[in-house]
Amino acid sequence: MSAVREFHQLTTELIDLLQMKTDRDEKILQVEALLEQREQAMVRIVPPYSDDEKALGKSLIDLNRQLTGLLSREKLLIQKDMKDLSNKKESNLKYTNPYENVSVDGMFYDKRK
Repeated sequence: MSAVREFHQLTTELIDLLQMKTDRDEKILQVEALLEQREQAMVRIVPPYSDDEKALGKSLIDLNRQLTGLLSREKLLIQKDMKDLSNKKESNLKYTNPYENVSVDGMFYDKRK
């Protein structure tokens, strides 16, 4: 199998994997493995290219855009979950000890005249 064909196959596998609804930890491990294989295949791509490889290269441009979008979406979802977890942890800390971050340099303000 040529390196371009292998690169194309790995790219489509990555896209299919990112579109599936599976366990996130398992998905991340599989994505990392496929990205590593894809990187190794990319290194082996050298000219001259056959007509079939040129056609695959043109379709790879669109696939690469789609893959980039899916990876960005997955990254944003992970970042959102991390932010939510951080907020939840902070909220739990405030609930367990609500007077921990109270300032001590307050002043008394009397509304009466």
